[in-house]
Amino acid sequence: MEIARAAAALFVEQGLRATRAEDIAQAAGVAPRTFYRYFATKEEAVAPLYTAGASRWTEAVRDAPADLPVPEALEHALHHTLTPGAGISESSWQWVRTLVRLAISSPALRKVWSEACHDSERTLAEALAARTGQDNVAALNFAAAVAAAAVRVAVETWASSDAPTEGPQGPAALAQANLAALRNFPWDMGGHA
Repeated sequence: MEIARAAAALFVEQGLRATRAEDIAQAAGVAPRTFYRYFATKEEAVAPLYTAGASRWTEAVRDAPADLPVPEALEHALHHTLTPGAGISESSWQWVRTLVRLAISSPALRKVWSEACHDSERTLAEALAARTGQDNVAALNFAAAVAAAAVRVAVETWASSDAPTEGPQGPAALAQANLAALRNFPWDMGGHA
């Protein structure tokens, strides 16, 4: 995670184009050879940070009170992960904004962001399966993709703006609105595959 943090700090401070893999290795206190043992490109170095954010939300869904239906469990998880101070600090949100903006503008970083988002759908499907007792893989994968997309779009929309992290245009409020639009989604899918 130290390499990922060093990469993110350099991307934020000097930009993606100006940052070399060797710079990241030096900032992380490792040899370039060590860097390349873990990452093929400088963009891949921030993948653990993207993954950690997605994992935090999935774990919050998994840990939501058992008596909450899926929509409320998702909203509960949003509150615990996307509200500044509850999930991550205000200063960390500024890093998130920069890293998501870079992912939107850089094809190489967009690929890393997309892979992290896709992986989070799989773990969210597992959390939904545990929560609902369902084993309809196709339906669970679809439900996880819909919920994950609602959050991803909210974070990307917020990151593309200059809105504060809190309030009606913050990531938590945007994600809440996206999930509210899914209220009639058939989360209890029935049927087993």
